[in-house]
Amino acid sequence: MTNNAVTGNNRNNYIMSITIIGVLYFIFGFVTWLNGSLMPFLQTACELTPFEASLVTLAFYIAYFVMALPSSFVLKKIGYKNGVFVGLLIMSVGALIFIPAAFTRQFGVFLAGLFVLGTGLALLQTATNPFITIIGPRESAAKRMAIMGICNKMAGVFSPLVLTALIMHGMDKFSEGNLALLNFDQKELLLNELASRIVGPYLAMAVILALFGILVKYSSLPNQIDMEEDDNETLKGFVKQIPAALKIKHLLLGIITLFVYVGVEVMAGDSLTQFGRSLQLDYAPKLTAFTMAFMVFGYILGIILIPKIISQSKALVISALLGALFALGAAVSSVTDNSLFSSMFGWLNTGLGFNIPMIPNAVFFVTLLGWANALMWPAIWPLALNNLGKYTKIGSALLVMGIAGGALIPPTYAKLGQSIGFQQALWIMVPVYLFIIYYATLVTR
Repeated sequence: MTNNAVTGNNRNNYIMSITIIGVLYFIFGFVTWLNGSLMPFLQTACELTPFEASLVTLAFYIAYFVMALPSSFVLKKIGYKNGVFVGLLIMSVGALIFIPAAFTRQFGVFLAGLFVLGTGLALLQTATNPFITIIGPRESAAKRMAIMGICNKMAGVFSPLVLTALIMHGMDKFSEGNLALLNFDQKELLLNELASRIVGPYLAMAVILALFGILVKYSSLPNQIDMEEDDNETLKGFVKQIPAALKIKHLLLGIITLFVYVGVEVMAGDSLTQFGRSLQLDYAPKLTAFTMAFMVFGYILGIILIPKIISQSKALVISALLGALFALGAAVSSVTDNSLFSSMFGWLNTGLGFNIPMIPNAVFFVTLLGWANALMWPAIWPLALNNLGKYTKIGSALLVMGIAGGALIPPTYAKLGQSIGFQQALWIMVPVYLFIIYYATLVTR
């Protein structure tokens, strides 16, 4: 299908298409970065340990590993626009599962809902990404991708703030100290009240996702996309390519790099709330928004600098160096002194009248990882897929499976945090960023 066919030579169709894709990318970010606020909420409502609460990220991100290979074959059967429609409906079902989960306060049911949400999102992303190239002129595809990235990250700024405002208000009465003073029946009644707060937001989310799915179904987006696919390709044949593909050094190391990168990205976003909770910061559920704000800053910086001033590979090296420095700063800085954040952003409260909490230095360094992480995803992919030839498609699928780093590394951090302290557990990020530096320098020699 040509670009003219896709846009229908009609500016209105083009604007509608780009708006729909922008909203979809906003949905990706909004749903993904809710997990940071969900962890402290569920830790209280379901009486969980920090490690158990971290299984939120495992249930969500493991869906990418499960769906990475099947998604492209589902799309071949039903088409790309129908794939977006089905993905949104699956996400709607996942959101609805939160309703019985809230009424029963069964953590396993919450995890089931998160897995279904992740499954729908994996299919949705696989279906949506090709549209960026084909809904308009190919020479402006990079510009459209930049716009989509900002939509995605801005959603990550707003989603924890929205969810926290809706369900995490008046949390003093749910503190461990207050709950310890209640008898069993009183505590159950109070925790049931807390859990019920999530019903309204997730019911609204389910309705919005379903309605938007119907809108996409009858939109001007094309259902079939010319992606130069082999009609004789089967899932079995696809899987048979994996051993040969993994023998390609820069692809194998790229998968490992993406795995560990996503792990520390989720730590800096979602698991940061556990670090903040361990420091008894009452604004801990909002900390993900700070990380996402710095990611937006990093993304905009990348748009300005790449490739006019620095290459993507150089940007990856610089980003990983920043990541190592910020991770080191987080592991050794004060958890009580807030002088760094205050000196940089205190003027927002005094000069403009905002009410931004002055976060401790160690926590500030973790939020700065959003800046360091912003350019890694778009830099790792082209380096890993370079000159793969017939293995490009399986390479892409294997990289998507690498997103499972977000499922495994944050629970590892939580387990270590329970044993040695959440600040000391941040040391696991330092070797990750050093490995990313190694990969970036290796593949660009």
